[in-house]
Amino acid sequence: MRYIAALLLAGMLAACSKKQEETQAAAPAPQLRPGEVALPADSPKLKQIKIESVQTAQVPLDEVDAPGKLEVNPNRVSRVVTPVAGRITQVFVKLGDAVKEGQSVATIESPDADVAISAYLQADSNLGQMKANLLKAQADFDRNRDLLEHQAVARKELLNAENALAQAKSQVEQSVAAREQALRRLDILGLKAGEFGQKITLRAPVSGKVLEMNVVQGEFRNDTNQPLLTIADLSTIWVASDVPETAIRFIKVGEALDIELSAYPNEHFRAGVRRIADSVDPTTRTVKVRAELQNPAGRLLPEMFGRVRHVETMAAMAAIPAPAILQGQSGTYVYRETAPGRFQQTPIRTASRSGELVGVFSGLKAGDRIVTDGVMLLKGN
Repeated sequence: MRYIAALLLAGMLAACSKKQEETQAAAPAPQLRPGEVALPADSPKLKQIKIESVQTAQVPLDEVDAPGKLEVNPNRVSRVVTPVAGRITQVFVKLGDAVKEGQSVATIESPDADVAISAYLQADSNLGQMKANLLKAQADFDRNRDLLEHQAVARKELLNAENALAQAKSQVEQSVAAREQALRRLDILGLKAGEFGQKITLRAPVSGKVLEMNVVQGEFRNDTNQPLLTIADLSTIWVASDVPETAIRFIKVGEALDIELSAYPNEHFRAGVRRIADSVDPTTRTVKVRAELQNPAGRLLPEMFGRVRHVETMAAMAAIPAPAILQGQSGTYVYRETAPGRFQQTPIRTASRSGELVGVFSGLKAGDRIVTDGVMLLKGN
């Protein structure tokens, strides 16, 4: 009898356990709220997403962010022209060459060189003649003054000698000026006095790189206004940006700008504002701003593109990595972790960007856990 009772008890317990399991299996899964995603504990997606806590960071409130382009510093650009008409006999540099101030870049053969030398020699000879006339006029004046003291000549003779002496002095002064002018002309052309057939050497007025070449050896140049080549000193370079008129109040001459260039991602350069345009472009409603960057290594090249940023004020607020942010029809949102494996789509209002982080005005607080990598895996659920 005891054996039969034990069997009946075991059967009743097994039946109850089976019924309980069936009841639990039939129970419905927890209801998901709108925008909520739940992943099973064994889901491979959980291993592919990254969850981080929301940080607090200093984020700019008022800032300028505009496209920019590098350009040559106009204060350090020199265009080499020929001072006289003539034939280009030699060209010593090529496009892209680095040159030093005073370095020879070309030579010119010109008849004007011999003309300048002749003018100097003539002025020098004329000065010698005028000095000789002055000596004679001085001697005549001294003799007539002595004779007048002994009443050997009339006062009129002394006055005539005095006038002749004054004229001789004036002629000497004019001859000295003419000679100095002729000598100055030789210095400008780089010529030596008394040597005919010299070639004129053109030299680099500044140190820099040859950006343009408009000359070849052997050609004759008659236009003295047309540049032969252009040399630019790239030790400093300018960045030009069109700043919206609504933001121009934040920028002042002398302030520093933060520059990011497409050629050097993740690098930041500092530039000082040098010029702000005096008018607004009527088409784009922007104001041209130019800032100067130091370029000692020559890495920065004209025509490079980038962005110009200027921060006016900063504030501490919640900040999240940019990849965590998604755009939907209803606005900007992130996936916030509400429980292990459960994520709620949370609308946010973003502020400006600070490095790799984006400020958040509302929707999140420091310490909230959000999905920062692999958010697209949740979007499809």
